[in-house]
Amino acid sequence: MTHLDAARVSENAARVREEIAAAARRAGRDPAAVELLTAVKYVDVEDFGVLAEAGLTLLGENRAQALAAKVAAWPDPALRWHFIGQLQSRKVRQILPLVELTHSVASDSSLAQLERHGTANTEILVEVDVAEEEGKAGIAPAALGEFLARASVRVVGLMAMPPFTEDPEASRPHFAALRELASEHGLSQLSMGTSQDFAVAVEEGATIVRIGSVLFE
Repeated sequence: MTHLDAARVSENAARVREEIAAAARRAGRDPAAVELLTAVKYVDVEDFGVLAEAGLTLLGENRAQALAAKVAAWPDPALRWHFIGQLQSRKVRQILPLVELTHSVASDSSLAQLERHGTANTEILVEVDVAEEEGKAGIAPAALGEFLARASVRVVGLMAMPPFTEDPEASRPHFAALRELASEHGLSQLSMGTSQDFAVAVEEGATIVRIGSVLFE
């Protein structure tokens, strides 16, 4: 098993933070308004100390079972957890006690489970299919208002995953569309942008960027 190189991860994290700050300044934004979330789907628990050393303490996991296992194996109160994978309604009860924020709510069945098992402190993001790709998870932009009206838990923002592209600029119109939707509905949080396009996402208003591979290469 290959473990992460602590010095390399710290260097990469510093570079990503610099790029986030530069992108925020280009857009006239406060760099402190953007959180760096580390996607840990492929990170072993044994390497969490490396992440903490690099100041990467906001972590995102895609899978409910892996989330539970990692939180149990490394119960560090300094680590903050978000759920960033496709949310299955039957997993809501397992996930909620472990995370600050769930990024990917996109079905009425998930809303029902969140209402059943959530608390007054439960916060979620609604996933929007901004590109309206067939078969992709997410609420259609035109249906967002009605979906939000049905939500009894606290929706604080929106999340999107535009079509994969090697060209970061190709993601810009999708990020801009998500920002406009959030503004229209009075929502403050925008989870958008990954390793290949996070700078563009920050320029377009991201408050959380979900970064994985560029931190570990």
